[in-house]
Amino acid sequence: MSLSTRVCLGVALALLASSAAWAHHNMSALFDFNDRVTLNGALSKIDWRNPHIYLAVDVKSGSEQGQTWSIEGPPPNFFRTRDITKMDFEGALGKEVVVEVSRARDHSRSGLIRSCGTGSTCGSPATSWASW
Repeated sequence: MSLSTRVCLGVALALLASSAAWAHHNMSALFDFNDRVTLNGALSKIDWRNPHIYLAVDVKSGSEQGQTWSIEGPPPNFFRTRDITKMDFEGALGKEVVVEVSRARDHSRSGLIRSCGTGSTCGSPATSWASW
């Protein structure tokens, strides 16, 4: 392999590695941790994969009524270490949930999950899936 080929290969690998690092974002850049919103609605979708889980909630009350929110959460391993499984979330599909999120800085209908559960009280120990 010639020197120029090795140099080009090295540059290509370095670019690939840096693009992977760039793709992962800083949560505080996207979400306002001081702007929390509590959503009441039906869990309509779960995307359980790395690097983050995603949920969709069809909001049924409050000022966001009739809107679907896209909610980002930590990676699946975060939940596994807390004995919360994908099946716990799948069991809530179509059911009423209460989710507290940190709203996106662009004020779109998206947020970073802070706590979630079923029932009328967000983060209630008896009904909570997760709270952090």
